[in-house]
Amino acid sequence: MPLVQITLARGRTPEQLAALGEEVTAAVSRAVGAPAGNVRVVVTECEPEHWFVGGESLAALRASGQR
Repeated sequence: MPLVQITLARGRTPEQLAALGEEVTAAVSRAVGAPAGNVRVVVTECEPEHWFVGGESLAALRASGQR
């Protein structure tokens, strides 16, 4: 039973998250031959203020237009 864990900065729509789960499930199923019903995908969302790139928060980078 494959398990894929994905961490994203918060900000995607429910539709985007659902599409991500569907696409990752299909990719894992194709890649390792596991039935799609056996693939587990866990998406964890992180606040942009808690995500750092080069020492600067993603929230700050977004506010400055850098991300």
